[in-house]
Amino acid sequence: MSVLKVIEVLGNSTESFEDAVQNVINEASKTVKNIKSVYVQDMQVSVKDNSIAEYRVNTKVTFGIME
Repeated sequence: MSVLKVIEVLGNSTESFEDAVQNVINEASKTVKNIKSVYVQDMQVSVKDNSIAEYRVNTKVTFGIME
């Protein structure tokens, strides 16, 4: 039997949404082991001078509970 836990993590990037998600994985994996999936719940951008300044994601990171 497998038990999983879900945490909410926010991430950002000046490059892309994909890079923002990768930043979430990189940072979460520093303290969370056995990450199984990342669900992108929400995406948004901040705008400066009529251009995208930053990509932001609100994610749910799922990982296995280690015995």
